Amino acid sequence: MLDERSKLLLKALVERYIEDGQPVGSRTLSRASGLDLSAATIRNVMADLEALGLIASPHTSAGRIPTAKGYRLFVDTMLTANREQLSPPQLIPDQPQKVIVNAAQLLSSLSQFVGVVMAPRRTSVFRHIEFLRLSEGRFLVIIVSPDGDVQNRVIFSETDFTQTQLVEVANFLNMHYVGMTMEQVRERLATEVDSLRGEIATLMLAAVNVSSEAFEQAQDEVVISGERNLLAVSDFSKNMGNLRRAFDLFEQKTQILRLLDISSQAEGVRIYIGGESQVVPFEELSVVSAPYEVDGQVVGTLGVIGPTRMPYDRMIHIVDITSRLVSNALSHHK
Repeated sequence: MLDERSKLLLKALVERYIEDGQPVGSRTLSRASGLDLSAATIRNVMADLEALGLIASPHTSAGRIPTAKGYRLFVDTMLTANREQLSPPQLIPDQPQKVIVNAAQLLSSLSQFVGVVMAPRRTSVFRHIEFLRLSEGRFLVIIVSPDGDVQNRVIFSETDFTQTQLVEVANFLNMHYVGMTMEQVRERLATEVDSLRGEIATLMLAAVNVSSEAFEQAQDEVVISGERNLLAVSDFSKNMGNLRRAFDLFEQKTQILRLLDISSQAEGVRIYIGGESQVVPFEELSVVSAPYEVDGQVVGTLGVIGPTRMPYDRMIHIVDITSRLVSNALSHHK
């Protein structure tokens, strides 16, 4: 446990480092903290904080910088969210994909870092299905979800079908299976397959399988905006290795999806500090995230990715506001 003096000095050090990115010396810390302490006393406190793993001394400087552990203590116990008056544009109720893209861009422009949004989780329910013959044994299946999202997939079949037969199959599916999940349709078809013509049943099963794949792939979608903003952050512009690793993370997306999936299980805004766990494996990056809802049910997550040295109070406010805007826009889209 830290005494009050140590907490005040750690808070001042973290805030000063976030502001200018330079290691903080005892003289600077004395002015920043506003405490009437001798330089020797401050050096002693800094030595204690370093022994606790809360700050570290870069080899090139006599000053100190926060560690991941120091940032975590600051975020959890010393941070007061900055409730500045932001006036972000409203997200207009629209197709879910448009709302997600606009939200990622909004997060990026407000934060000047990277905005990320995980697309809403969907149940694999379809509202309408159509088939289009492309060539012999090759067909396009068009699936429309209840929220208006459209997925297209190509089916290959050893049996060729006329467009009339494809319309017949689509009409049958639309008449008997609309509103069911793809899994429910698959189970029903398995029991009813004997009453259907063999080639028609085969086409239906193929359609259900590719439809399921389409919905599953949509689940994994994450929209990223503003990667180039990191070029203006000194923590990255001065170290091409750090920048390359960050861009590799954005390109692969798997790690981001895993992080956002974890975030969706938590309430409110969460902060993940780089280097403190495998959730964010890079010490140079931190993530501020929050889940968003549709009609009161959590369906996805969004957030800001930026340098560990980010103004967390402002980021909390930006992420919180945007999650509310997205929730409102998606809940009012019918």
